[in-house]
Amino acid sequence: MSAKKYRKKPVEIEAMQLTKDNVHEVTAWCGGQAAESLVPWTGRGLKAVLNIFTLEGKMMADYGDYIVKGVKGEFYPCKPDIFAETYEEVV
Repeated sequence: MSAKKYRKKPVEIEAMQLTKDNVHEVTAWCGGQAAESLVPWTGRGLKAVLNIFTLEGKMMADYGDYIVKGVKGEFYPCKPDIFAETYEEVV
């Protein structure tokens, strides 16, 4: 059996880009499914990240990443380049 091609269904999502200035706003928006923490950073001490508790387990978001609220109310991080290729703003 060969692989078939599929197209992503058009669906609107909500998202916020994580910055140093809006961590508390993003955390509140995630409704208890996210928490800020410090993690070791390759020879440079610690760096702040946002832990997102996803359906697949805990994932870390860095500043600049987008936090996406999926179609079933789940949250997950998305790197800016992937976000730009996948989504466009609805006005």
